[in-house]
Amino acid sequence: MPISDMFRPPVNHAMRVLDRAFFRKSVPLAAARVFEDDQISRCRNYLGQDILHIDRIGSIRSIPEDKTGGMRGRKALLLNPNIRPEDPSTWSSKLLELIEAEKVHVAPYQLELSYDTWTYHDIMSAIIPEDDQNELPTGFSIVGHVAHLNLREQYLQYKSLIAAVLMDKNPAIRTVINKIDDVGIENEYRTFKYELLAGDPSLQVEIKEVDCTFRFDYSRVYWNSRLNTEHERLVDLFRPGEAVCDVMAGVGPFAVPAAKRKIFVWANDLNPDSYASLVDATSLNKVSQFLQPFNEDGRSFIRTSAQSLLADDRQVDVTPKGKRRSKEAEACASTEARAQMYITQPKTFHHYVMNLPATAITFLDAFIGLYKGREDLFSPHTSTQLPMIHVYCFCTKSDDNKAEKVKICKEISSRIGYALQPNDEKFEFWDVRDVAPQKRMFCASFRLPPEVAFR
Repeated sequence: MPISDMFRPPVNHAMRVLDRAFFRKSVPLAAARVFEDDQISRCRNYLGQDILHIDRIGSIRSIPEDKTGGMRGRKALLLNPNIRPEDPSTWSSKLLELIEAEKVHVAPYQLELSYDTWTYHDIMSAIIPEDDQNELPTGFSIVGHVAHLNLREQYLQYKSLIAAVLMDKNPAIRTVINKIDDVGIENEYRTFKYELLAGDPSLQVEIKEVDCTFRFDYSRVYWNSRLNTEHERLVDLFRPGEAVCDVMAGVGPFAVPAAKRKIFVWANDLNPDSYASLVDATSLNKVSQFLQPFNEDGRSFIRTSAQSLLADDRQVDVTPKGKRRSKEAEACASTEARAQMYITQPKTFHHYVMNLPATAITFLDAFIGLYKGREDLFSPHTSTQLPMIHVYCFCTKSDDNKAEKVKICKEISSRIGYALQPNDEKFEFWDVRDVAPQKRMFCASFRLPPEVAFR
């Protein structure tokens, strides 16, 4: 028997109700009793490959005291299964050396393994038949205390087992759910239908991302923990003092971290529950000076927010705490020094974020004529550039994404009535993540053309 098989759990492919007591195993080994406890580490390092090296199984074990008085020491080192306690011919020269020096004694040892020893993958591999193990369910999202599965049909018969083992092996998980439809197919708020597989039915969660805290009911809003890297990537493009319009903001995974960086954010979401959580996050993360939440239709918000920003005078005092000046000192300070203590909200947005990949591209026609008659606000009349638009979308997937880039660029061009060029360095195309075997999420970024903005 291969050594690795000796430590695998017992198999029961007929199990449909989790029987934790079934998963027990006794493995006969050799152990080296170390006579002096302070020599444990030295002996283990010296013996090297003679020691048992198996993940999650410690090689140092406590053993009963030898009541006959013939053996000292209460610690032993588990040895490689190839070493047999009754056969000195299997003992290495290093082990023999320690025995002759009266530092260790080799004796039989029964290693007891139980359900707690093995991982989720170990246990499920012992339950699910081999023919179904090619895509064993191992990937899942964790949102607060909730594990969110998306089980393939072949694994639905094992769903209760999968949920029970997941909770056992992940102490932070108190609830396991399985999605039973595609996000956004029946609900414009991007929520989904689910079934509770195990645990607490409450989906009211609290999570942290990029040093920000969010609280929401996961059953009533959209959240995807796998997008945390994308959230960081995009926010890194923004600069303090800029203005960002987050058209489909959700609970604020782009908006709140950006506001923490002293970026003015107007964040909108159509879902009343998302809006409520966004308002809560604004207060909870102390960013109300920089973040304004809205609950409107995204298409109309693109236009109304641009006009409202022009009329909104906002200035935020960013003087470091403990260094605020007295009225006398302030009066004496130079104009330049005073300006460094405040950030004034711009009159135009530097970025638009449109994270609604199923339909965001269809909103792009709202940018046509957005600044008609206000050419004076932008270059060459001022130093201000027209805003960057970051629109998320789904498409097919390929090894190089070239065909997808052309297709998406063509669709965007059609929506705004202006031909963007996929090979133009100003048209940026970012591979966000795979969402299905033949489906990928992308972010297309481009500067709003003057031919569109002023039409």
